[in-house]
Amino acid sequence: MFETILDGEERGQVGIGTLIVFIAMVLVAAIAAGVLINTAGFLQSQAEATGQESTDLVSDRIEVVSTTGIVGSATDGELSDIKIVVTTAPGASDIDLNETVIQAVGPDGEGTLSLAKDTSASGSEFGIEELSGSNSAGDAVLNSENDEFTIILDPTASAFGTGSNAFGEGDTATLDIISPASATTSVELNSPDLYNTDNEAVRL
Repeated sequence: MFETILDGEERGQVGIGTLIVFIAMVLVAAIAAGVLINTAGFLQSQAEATGQESTDLVSDRIEVVSTTGIVGSATDGELSDIKIVVTTAPGASDIDLNETVIQAVGPDGEGTLSLAKDTSASGSEFGIEELSGSNSAGDAVLNSENDEFTIILDPTASAFGTGSNAFGEGDTATLDIISPASATTSVELNSPDLYNTDNEAVRL
């Protein structure tokens, strides 16, 4: 049997080597812990952001109260206006109608509508009206003070019809009202098969 005998210098070298290895292990462990903490913080932030986006998609949604058509010509069977009364879903934050879009599919194809700056409906723009009758785009925000607005659509606009053939008797259309939070509300418009008089309001 052989026995290794280390002198003081060799034992000192071994001790220093062990210390260096130990310090290296501590540094590696500290770096790994830092990476884990940063990763955990990032994932938590991402989860919170995703959770907030999911909440907004559910809560920051527009609800439709009623859909009405105003008969422009009973003889021609055409509407002059399509009116949609909207409010916010329970628990929703303020919803700016200036940043809301409407995707429409109707008898004349498809179209995307945005709020008109002068708030009057025409072409690829929809108008709005407060319950008081005023219509200011600057005030077009659904909130606790303005809890309902009327969205006004042009029956001759793209998707609904043409200047010579407006949306009217027996026509149908589908609307997707998309809030600034990207929450979507789908609406079906179904016009009656027969109008009786000019300027009457018909349920759609």
